[in-house]
Amino acid sequence: MSETLYVLKHQNRRSIVHSVLAVCLFAALFLAAFCRKQGNAGGQQPEIVVFGDSICGQVRDETSVPARLQELLGRRVYNAAMGGTAMAQQKDGRRQDDIGNCFSMIELAKAVEAGDFGVQRSVLVRERIVEYFPEVIEGLAEVDFSQVDTVLLEYGINDYHGVTRIQDPEDPYDAYTFLGALRTAVESLRRVNPRLRIVLVTPTYAWYVHSEERRTYEETDLGEGTLNDYVNAVIQAAEELDVEVIDVYHALYPHENWEDWELYTIDGVHPNEAGRRRLAEYIADALTEYEGTPWNGSG
Repeated sequence: MSETLYVLKHQNRRSIVHSVLAVCLFAALFLAAFCRKQGNAGGQQPEIVVFGDSICGQVRDETSVPARLQELLGRRVYNAAMGGTAMAQQKDGRRQDDIGNCFSMIELAKAVEAGDFGVQRSVLVRERIVEYFPEVIEGLAEVDFSQVDTVLLEYGINDYHGVTRIQDPEDPYDAYTFLGALRTAVESLRRVNPRLRIVLVTPTYAWYVHSEERRTYEETDLGEGTLNDYVNAVIQAAEELDVEVIDVYHALYPHENWEDWELYTIDGVHPNEAGRRRLAEYIADALTEYEGTPWNGSG
């Protein structure tokens, strides 16, 4: 009888040890997954979230625009910019979970408001997407937007490329128009956090360096206007929506001469390292321009 009790006691001890080890392993895996989800938020709640396209999202190392903003401002910045994405839904008549729709800013803002990124996650499972997209979406799902101070919205160049209508006079909230999507996105974010500082960032100046003839985006109308028309729409929308705007189109890159594209871009569109540094410094200066006047969400 005593031998049986001895065996049972040791079996129980082994079971307890195994249970403890299992719990510890689960906790470690959960912590590692949580840190991965936080992505470039550094495992902490970000103060600033940057939404945008490849201008901010293509490069994701310490030389990226969001990373340099974090360094310059001394504040936690999360890079939610994803290359190829636009403000508006891009494929009218397609399913809501079409890639060109669900990763648009209007749909990301709706997901933030609902606290549900299920549509984006389902597409990530179904489709072969840019490798960093899953990390961005999982990181966004962990951000508490009620505690975010500032959101930057840097869009326009892919809406221009996609020949997206700038607006529909009969439907100011048309999701397939640039301004309709912008209005909807801003309102969604404000419902999550009424005190949120929302800052619009215009597209940068751009050149068609691979075209047979020398031309810029300022000179080329693809069907719904030149890039300058989209920039002007952003500036006008900022006044309408009572948000700030940082115009990096007109003043950031020199563009008097054709060869100027080589100064700050790698291909006439995407910034090189010097361009990313210049862009981050320009945005940081604009964000701190009103230093000493706390943002109170009232415009």
